[in-house]
Amino acid sequence: MLDHVSWTVSDIAAAEPFYDAIMIALGVVKVGRRDDWLGYGERARPDHPERVYISIRRGAAVEDSFGRHWCFKAATRAQVDAFWRDGIAAGGRDDGPPGLRAYHPSYYAAFLRDPDGNRLEAVCHVVSG
Repeated sequence: MLDHVSWTVSDIAAAEPFYDAIMIALGVVKVGRRDDWLGYGERARPDHPERVYISIRRGAAVEDSFGRHWCFKAATRAQVDAFWRDGIAAGGRDDGPPGLRAYHPSYYAAFLRDPDGNRLEAVCHVVSG
């Protein structure tokens, strides 16, 4: 559904270790870094329209909003666990530990807040390792 998405953090240097950790846990490649920008994933092209790209940009601190979050697909439950564990170790805050949720019987997810308070989720929809 999404081709690319961008959101802001107030401090790229503080956000970078967090985003590097969760993206590595999910198997997403880092494609660039500047003082005002971090890029992950791959841009869609005519020969790869399925690709998705994420841009983290320096901007004003976010206003807290529980309903606004970004959810990443994880191939395995182990990736969800790593997303949560590694994200906390890199400066994120727990917003819901890994576990099954009520959305469907195998909805396994974890929630974090990045150093700025952006709410992120990783989910695995299948029973896996």
